[in-house]
Amino acid sequence: MLTLSDLFNDPSLIKPIILTAKTCVVALILLCIFGVTLSYLLATRKNLMTGILDFIITLPLVFPPIGTGFILLVVLGRNGLLGQIGLHPDIIFTEKAVFLAAFIAGLPLVIKPLQSAMERDVFKLAEASRTLGKNEFKTFLLVIIPSVKRPLGAGLILAAARSLGEVGITLIIGGNLQGRTNTISLEIYNAVMDADFHRASILCLILGVISLVIFLLLRKMSAISS
Repeated sequence: MLTLSDLFNDPSLIKPIILTAKTCVVALILLCIFGVTLSYLLATRKNLMTGILDFIITLPLVFPPIGTGFILLVVLGRNGLLGQIGLHPDIIFTEKAVFLAAFIAGLPLVIKPLQSAMERDVFKLAEASRTLGKNEFKTFLLVIIPSVKRPLGAGLILAAARSLGEVGITLIIGGNLQGRTNTISLEIYNAVMDADFHRASILCLILGVISLVIFLLLRKMSAISS
């Protein structure tokens, strides 16, 4: 019977573990940058373009992941919409696609609580900061971001958990390629399809440990910043 030590000595499973950890780190970095920026944009600008952007960002939250993955495939594929106008992003079936899937799946979980927090109270503080002579950049960096650190931390925890469990979008645009784009979640899917439930159980345990570590780290970061 497969043991935990055997699993870590299996080359076919080392890469999914490393890729999953790498995906989570990359997704969190991107979510910190774009999550705060887009939340600020959506909270401060109310027009048709930001309404469309809000819809696109929220779509993965209410639309089946397989459908979201198909839309991305249609747009980013070799013969997709971008390819037809001469742009070839070379993302589909690469590690970049796995990172993109985790980022898109987690983005609404970060933006929605941030946007709500900014629209409620933060802008009153921002207005006071401007009155005191701070420019927009200093106001954003020194007033707005510190004021939303709690919803940001909560959103990042949810997004990290979502990125670890992402299967649908990753399966479509990542391709589940052995040793290249198969994450731990996809390895669990593969094990279940092969009726290897013991292997799937051990992989679930590993995924649970990684999830717990990420959760504790983000909680620690949130406590330090509070």
